[in-house]
Amino acid sequence: MSEARNDPAPPRANSSPILRTPHIDLEAQSPRPPDSDPPLQQVASSRSDSLDTLRRRPKRARTARTYRPQQRGKKWQPGQEPGIDPSAPHDGGSASSAVHELRQECQITVVDYSESDMQMHELDNRTLPAFMESPREKWADCRWINVNGLSWDVIKLLGNQKGFHRLAIEDLMNTKSRTKVDWYSDHTYLVLPLQKLIHLHQDSDCESDGWDSCEEIPLERKRKDKGKKQKLSMMARLRNSMKGSDQSRDMPPKPMTTSAVTGNPINGFATSYTNGAVPPEPRTLQRYHGGPNEERTVYMEIHSALATKNLAVGVEQVSIFLTADNTVISFFEFSADDIEAPIVSRLNTPETLLRRSVDASMLAQAIIDAIIDLAIPVTTAYQDAIDELELSVLTENNIKHTTSLYILTSEISQFRSNINPIVNLVNALKDHKNEPMGTPGSNGKLGRTTSSGVTISSMAHTYLGDVEDHCVLMTQNLDQMRRSADNMIDLVFNTYGAYQNESMKQLTLVTILFLPLTFLTGYFGMNFESFSGVQDHSDM
Repeated sequence: MSEARNDPAPPRANSSPILRTPHIDLEAQSPRPPDSDPPLQQVASSRSDSLDTLRRRPKRARTARTYRPQQRGKKWQPGQEPGIDPSAPHDGGSASSAVHELRQECQITVVDYSESDMQMHELDNRTLPAFMESPREKWADCRWINVNGLSWDVIKLLGNQKGFHRLAIEDLMNTKSRTKVDWYSDHTYLVLPLQKLIHLHQDSDCESDGWDSCEEIPLERKRKDKGKKQKLSMMARLRNSMKGSDQSRDMPPKPMTTSAVTGNPINGFATSYTNGAVPPEPRTLQRYHGGPNEERTVYMEIHSALATKNLAVGVEQVSIFLTADNTVISFFEFSADDIEAPIVSRLNTPETLLRRSVDASMLAQAIIDAIIDLAIPVTTAYQDAIDELELSVLTENNIKHTTSLYILTSEISQFRSNINPIVNLVNALKDHKNEPMGTPGSNGKLGRTTSSGVTISSMAHTYLGDVEDHCVLMTQNLDQMRRSADNMIDLVFNTYGAYQNESMKQLTLVTILFLPLTFLTGYFGMNFESFSGVQDHSDM
């Protein structure tokens, strides 16, 4: 009889549930004790062994070579370290070297305020380091740093001083990031698009269709042009507005041409402007969502629904950092003045809610609200354009209207895709709770428990609901516009289908009328050797 083997029982898995947290921040871990680090000789030997292994490793002959697109930069490699470390002297992230060579003259405004006082400082790239080295005044309960322009020296300075996360720095440099909120241990990163209505200037004098919106034309010239326009019929004006001038159709306006060259960043990251180069013009909506096909982008810009009025939609990315020390740092590409002016006016008035609250979350809410307010005129402009198209379709139905309606529907869809995610951003801010969270380290064990030091006040919760209402209302209006455009396209095709049916009806009547004559002609046109009816001129 064989003896029973007393093998040790396999260890039982711990039945207690494992705590899994969605927030993982290795930078928030406490440093490891020196005893846990391996000796330097062991580390050096392991590295040398790994290098020798890589050298001896044969290349796989059957492996297909990877195609690397050139628009992502020459130094881009898949699987690189995520994020951009502002404290590293070299490029340690996925961005190209052009990101670290980014040099642009920035307009920096620092606003320190409390319930009783307010001070504003105008800075630039050279004066910012000395200002940030000095401590903040004790009376300044809240600070707002507003940066107009993206420059690596400014981003590196603020990122190192405030300890911004490397992933947030990468999203800041990537000017096509999605709308989102990222929560870190001592700061919060918000990114969203800013959309506003911009005027497209021509190199020459304003055209007849755009004189009303040009400020450089004398008043007498405007009155003469207005008298000429009144003599035209309504349908002639509609045809002119739909067709536009030949010059505007052949060549896009100046800002579009300029943005076609300088506003197309590599890999989505901001391009560098060194040696005193002029920064690019604002990107249009078509160029912001456009791909590498430049001809398609230019065609959509020229035939835009707003191009006949010398208008376009400018889009740029706005990044906002909300820190635990009651500070807000905002980065704009071009349009910081549009947001800064009304907010500074409110901060300069002691009776406003923004001044009396002395709350950084309320300041962030004011910035988001101002961004949404800039998008409201865009909705109105598209509503005006679709009303003109609807009148033209109802009065002078043409198959060419379907092209204009398709372009308009495409622009409305792109505009809506930028507005709708802001609702999720607002809801994320409203649902945030300052709760402790565990941050597991590289060894799989839970490290020290940290908590997000950023707090969204109850007042900010209330007023963020108003921002959400504006976003939902604009989204509903845009959906109604898209349905109207689709209905007009159906109307055009249904009208042409009805015209075709009427033509077929008339052709059918003609066919029925001439069918007996065709039969008689075919009957008497036959060749017979003996045909008494034809030879004797008689049917008998």
